[in-house]
Amino acid sequence: MRKIKRVLVTKNAREEIGEKVFAGLKNVVTTEGQKLESMLPPNSVHQGIVVEAEPLSQPSLSDWLAEGLNKPVLLLDQVTDPHNVGAILRSAAAFDAGCVILTDRNAPTESGVMAKSASGALEIVPLITVTNLVQAMETVKKAGYWTAGLDGEAKQNIADAKLDAKTALICGAEGKGLRRLTAEHCDFLVKLPMSGKMESLNVSNAAAIALYDLYRRLAA
Repeated sequence: MRKIKRVLVTKNAREEIGEKVFAGLKNVVTTEGQKLESMLPPNSVHQGIVVEAEPLSQPSLSDWLAEGLNKPVLLLDQVTDPHNVGAILRSAAAFDAGCVILTDRNAPTESGVMAKSASGALEIVPLITVTNLVQAMETVKKAGYWTAGLDGEAKQNIADAKLDAKTALICGAEGKGLRRLTAEHCDFLVKLPMSGKMESLNVSNAAAIALYDLYRRLAA
């Protein structure tokens, strides 16, 4: 749960929302729209209300693995767009993945943009930060996971791979795909079958399809 510092709301928004929504909340401040604008990145959509909150407390990878949830995980190889990370979190929540793992460098930090794209999933799916992606891959392998890299040039379709709940999907950066070292440390590479009219998919779309494939198998 996030710790809320304060809620800032314009007079018009407060009247429209109604006081019941704010019941039990501390530090609700009525302010001007310009004040909200000054607190947010340019062109942010706030609809007259802003919540200042502490960042979520996220587990370490070792702590998450120790819980023994046996759910698929995603590792992101330098996926830098917070919109994509947010969309991946949303798919992870929808298809019951256990966590999303990214590095503390060459990856976005938690932000309003990411949270908006995640549509609430940032509060549901742990977003775990690691120093080294290859080391994280080796850590999940030791915990019994198979690492499957998504690669458009792979010889094997994802539908033909024997995947189960303890699968770690590795998703590459927008445009560049998996780095060489990352691909070399995958147990195997898989691709999504496509018509050939397009060379590739956006990383968040590819992750969603792969997660759905896993979810469908595990639910069968």
